[in-house]
Amino acid sequence: MLIIKDPINRYWKKENSFEIASSLSGETVREVKERKTLRFELGGEVFYLKYHKGISWGEIFKNLINFKVPVLGASNEWNAIQKLDEHGIDTMEGVAFGTRGLWPTRRESFIVTRDLSPCISLEDFCKTWEEKRPDAKLKKCIIIKVAEMVRGMHDAGVNHRDCYICHFLLDLPYDPHGYNLKISIIDLHRSQIRREVPRRWRDKDLVALYFSSLNIGLTPKDYFLFLKHYFRMPLRKILSSESKFFAKLEQKNRKIKNHTQKWNL
Repeated sequence: MLIIKDPINRYWKKENSFEIASSLSGETVREVKERKTLRFELGGEVFYLKYHKGISWGEIFKNLINFKVPVLGASNEWNAIQKLDEHGIDTMEGVAFGTRGLWPTRRESFIVTRDLSPCISLEDFCKTWEEKRPDAKLKKCIIIKVAEMVRGMHDAGVNHRDCYICHFLLDLPYDPHGYNLKISIIDLHRSQIRREVPRRWRDKDLVALYFSSLNIGLTPKDYFLFLKHYFRMPLRKILSSESKFFAKLEQKNRKIKNHTQKWNL
């Protein structure tokens, strides 16, 4: 399967796209055994390539034994981008996708997305909040925006599986008063798509988002604001109807504390 859109189709021929993608030169952003991420320029524009090689049976079984869903190629990310785009949720722009091979161990695939720069991750943008109080209105707008985005993603049947604040990019320049903010969700290669996101996976995304935002100076009031806009119900009702979710938060918190104490002994 091959999909080559503008402007990539001006430079790549479909029949040679795998050879071109596998031999591209550029800045290697990340490389693991089965996947490489490359930043490259073409026609004066910047793009990112993720090239997936076949995954070994050993890696597949290791994931399954640890109750993890293995990533078998670029199709997860491509399909998630299309789904989020259909539901009006800002994300990457996919401009090329290809997959070939049936067996997971021999399957090759790639995805090319357009660079979102200029932008900054919320992890970097918000890290000064702990030391320097941010504009209250701007902070409120960002929290509400992220809550509505994550709610929209889950309503679209997509769960991220790496739902950390570093994977939310704020467009630059931004309105310091919080109006018309554009925030994009990235790194969807581990995402899953269903008709409806199971509560277990919904909760995993929310827990990841919570723990990745602990050190940016948010207050309990800020977290309550997020919950109200994510669940779209009064806080009292959230606290009673989502008791299982809050139990998972507490369980995760205990695990982290125990692990920290163990290494500090």
